[in-house]
Amino acid sequence: MNATTAYLDWNATAPIRPAARSAMLEALAQTGNPSSVHARGRMARRIVEEARAAVATLLGVDPRQVIFTSGGTEANALALSPGWFSARDPAPRDRLLVSAIEHASVLAGGRFPAEKRETVAAGPDGRVDLADLSDRLRRGGRPLVSLMAANNETGVVQPLREAASLVHEAGGLLHVDAVQAAGRISLDLGTLGVDLLTISSHKLGGPQGVGALVLQDESLHIAEPLLRGGGQERGYRAGTENVAAIAGFGAAAAEARAQAEAERAHAAALRGRLERGLKAIAPETVIFGERVERLVNTTLFALAGLKAETALIALDLEGVAVSSGAACSSGKVAPSHVLAAMGVPARLARGAIRVSTGYATTAEEIDRFLEAWRTCVRTLLKRQAEIAA
Repeated sequence: MNATTAYLDWNATAPIRPAARSAMLEALAQTGNPSSVHARGRMARRIVEEARAAVATLLGVDPRQVIFTSGGTEANALALSPGWFSARDPAPRDRLLVSAIEHASVLAGGRFPAEKRETVAAGPDGRVDLADLSDRLRRGGRPLVSLMAANNETGVVQPLREAASLVHEAGGLLHVDAVQAAGRISLDLGTLGVDLLTISSHKLGGPQGVGALVLQDESLHIAEPLLRGGGQERGYRAGTENVAAIAGFGAAAAEARAQAEAERAHAAALRGRLERGLKAIAPETVIFGERVERLVNTTLFALAGLKAETALIALDLEGVAVSSGAACSSGKVAPSHVLAAMGVPARLARGAIRVSTGYATTAEEIDRFLEAWRTCVRTLLKRQAEIAA
């Protein structure tokens, strides 16, 4: 990472942890296919299984419940299938309900046809509307519901336990996209009542290009996997495992779990420093989701009249890396569907800036951002005064 840059875009991707880099280099020094029965193959298999155990421990499940994928998007696509069944519940899913604030890979609907998809409303606080979810569940069928654990833009934590209770009462399955939440809040599948959960390595400080779909019950099966072939990953996901990336994923998961309490405290202190600074610069600053539980590393805010694309360019020129929200639109700065779902006026939403931090973020980086932001605000106010004159 460029030492001159204040990197405050950890929700887009986290810098790789040293432990993850070391694990990858060690794995790259080995040659072997994890499906081969000879010694080299068994060594590769051991690397994969040790990483699987580390990811499982982070989420409180048995390692056999962890299915490695190429990332969060693939894991979401695999999860959103009508074909999930178990011995005690053999019928397929016939409806998909997703909240209006989901990641694009969930809003795409997986393998459900468009006429079988429904969108559940979100409230102005950024949380899913449980009353709307309950109403839709009462309409019958065999639903699969997909909700985020915590929103990638606002950081707002969703009411998963309450949602799980509603979903299971209706005979449905609950999938949770925990890409942003894993390692940042406690996620125990049994306690939460989640049936399927998505996690991604690079949000934890592991490498990009690897993730997992985690099953609450290993008796849950899928009629037709997304990728078919050699039967890897217990038949849920074909293809030779990416051993080095998986090794890095496992190391990142283990460190994220071991350091969770310290990292949350660090992020909370930084967020307090940031948000106090924002209000000192411009008291009218709106912090989205401010009054509900959020990830302690995430702040999404806006100042009416200041456009995000202009601010991002100015901040980048000052050596500060932030984003306008989700980093999944090929670098485009577009209106946030999350803020639209929350009922935020378009004029305010167009100025939304997301600052997200991590274990290596420093107070000096926060101060550098605030100084650059102060300059942006001064410029905005000067232009507004000139126009008014």
